[in-house]
Amino acid sequence: MAGEGADERTSEPAGELAGELADRHEARPVLHTETALHGMVWDVVRDRVDLGEAGVVTREYVRHPGAVAVAALDDQDRLCVIQQYRHPVRAFEWEIPAGLLDVHGEAPHVAAARELHEEADLVASTWHVLADYVSSPGGLDEALRVYLARDLADVPHADRHERDGEELGMPLRWVPLEAVRDAVLAGRVHNPTLTIAALAALAARELGWTTLRAPDAPWPSHRSFRSGG
Repeated sequence: MAGEGADERTSEPAGELAGELADRHEARPVLHTETALHGMVWDVVRDRVDLGEAGVVTREYVRHPGAVAVAALDDQDRLCVIQQYRHPVRAFEWEIPAGLLDVHGEAPHVAAARELHEEADLVASTWHVLADYVSSPGGLDEALRVYLARDLADVPHADRHERDGEELGMPLRWVPLEAVRDAVLAGRVHNPTLTIAALAALAARELGWTTLRAPDAPWPSHRSFRSGG
């Protein structure tokens, strides 16, 4: 049986293993690297990687600066969602405010606050790390951090960001976390960051928010922040 086979491949009982479940950030030696394609925002990189007993392989992937996203919750536990056109998937997706880490020297939590200001006209006085994930580790090295922002206030009209491109005229809604969860499970919304943010927020709330981390918590899945926050 599949379950029995899975247990045989571990040296510890399943319960003990689950308590210590963690990725290993241990890079294999890169024998050669080159840029296969220079893009407008990111590049495609080609590496020859030494996998030890598995031999030497060539892998191409998108080199990505990383990104941050903001799960902004009001005092009724409603999530701020925005709708933006995403051309690669030809859809107007419901998302949460997010953006690239493309400002040199800008701390991730500062970037998150900037994105919340620019995309949702909001500021927050309480910030925590809610969840970290890598979006597609077989094909790009993007690491994304989702922040939980609470104690929100509107940005004064005179100080609001002037949006353009896909951001021009973006709809904004406040949706209960349970309604976002239901939309995800029904297959009506598909953005991975929205999905992770809503489900992680529901789980964290169920645990009394004890799982939240400091805004500058270590971020080992991002290549630029592996030694600290």
